Amino acid sequence: MSSGRPTPDSLPKEPLERLRAVMAWLRDRQHGCPWDIDQTFRTIAPYTIEEAYEVADAIERDDMPALKEELGDLLLQVVYHAQMASEAKAFGFDDVAAAIADKMVDRHPHVFGDLDIATADAQTISWEARKAVERAAKQDGKAPTGTLDGVARALPALMRAEKIQKRAARVGFDWAATGPVIDKIEEELGELRAELEAGKVDQDRLTDELGDVLFAVANLARHCKVDPEVALRATNDKFEKRFRHIEKRLGEQGRKPADATLEEMEALWQEAKTKA
Repeated sequence: MSSGRPTPDSLPKEPLERLRAVMAWLRDRQHGCPWDIDQTFRTIAPYTIEEAYEVADAIERDDMPALKEELGDLLLQVVYHAQMASEAKAFGFDDVAAAIADKMVDRHPHVFGDLDIATADAQTISWEARKAVERAAKQDGKAPTGTLDGVARALPALMRAEKIQKRAARVGFDWAATGPVIDKIEEELGELRAELEAGKVDQDRLTDELGDVLFAVANLARHCKVDPEVALRATNDKFEKRFRHIEKRLGEQGRKPADATLEEMEALWQEAKTKA
């Protein structure tokens, strides 16, 4: 091995320091990995998002070995971004860790101070109030912070819809009950139906109307205290399980779904529902 290259034995033994050293060497301009050297914050960001979803998937499956692996992959993403920031002399991993530790201490005065917060709901209110103060402080003389500022545009659309609706509700822009929300869904469905029945379909208008329906449904989920992402993931899993049943039953006949009629598949779908 040429001089200057690291060896496994030369790396630190402490796990986190070892990981940070591995990443530093991967990015080393002389001895590192060409792919890792070429990466930027923007090119790595999609992997960061993907790893977070894989963590959620392992949790959904209650797969602890997979969760350990996926958490490692997600931690690698944090170390990766911190290493690139360190190279740019912007900040380092220790700065990231210190900042989040300080934030958690500040947002939990009932744990690290003498404030009395007895319930989870009260903590949520306190948490959001402190976040609002933090957002205002970050303005530092700039234009006033808007109610919806700070909700990341990169969030999944359904999740972002719920978050901006919560923000609007905090300042009173919300219905008091689920009835008007359901009425709104029906109204939006009517507008979607009218667009579909208008003759020549305007794809832009159709997209707009369908988006309104989805936004209204996300609002209903919020009022019902149901996480729309969790609900839709569960339905996706249910659909997949039932459709696999259709494929299995047709396979027993030497057939594929493309060989069956819709009526045949519907009958097998109903059969799958009885087995759920």
